Amino acid sequence: MRNRRFQPSFAGSPQAGFSLIEIILVVVLIGGIVAFAAARILGGGDRAKVNLAKAQVQTLAEKIDQFRMDTGGLPGSLEDLVKAPGDAAGWLGPYAKDSELKDPWNHPYTYTVPGDGKPFDLVSLGADGQAGGDSVDADIKYD
Repeated sequence: MRNRRFQPSFAGSPQAGFSLIEIILVVVLIGGIVAFAAARILGGGDRAKVNLAKAQVQTLAEKIDQFRMDTGGLPGSLEDLVKAPGDAAGWLGPYAKDSELKDPWNHPYTYTVPGDGKPFDLVSLGADGQAGGDSVDADIKYD
C-alpha cells in the first residue's frame, strides 16, 4: 500500500474559519453579557452600603442608650461617646470610636436632642449627604 497523506476535507469551502460578521456578533454578545454582569455587581455595592448604614445607625443608637444608662442623660453630641464630657458623672466609655461616627459614605451622622417625638434623632443622610432623597440617597433614620 502506498503511504497517503491525510488531507482534511472542508464541506464545500476552500477556506475554513469564521467570517467577519460571525466574529463581530460574538464580540457584541460577550460585551453585552459583561455590561449586564458589571451593572449587577456594581449596583450591589450601593445596596450593601445602605444595609451597612442601617446596621450602623442601630448600633450607634444602642451606644447612645448605654451612655444614657451610665450617666443618666443623653450625650450632647456624638463626640461625647468617644471622649468624656466634663459634666458626665458615671461615664464608663469610650462607647464608640471616631470612625464609627461617620456613615459608609464618610458623612457624619446627624444627631439631635431632643428628637422629633422621641429622646433623640439619629440619621444617615445617604449617599448624597443631603436631607431627603430616594434610593441610595434616602435618609436612614433610627426608629
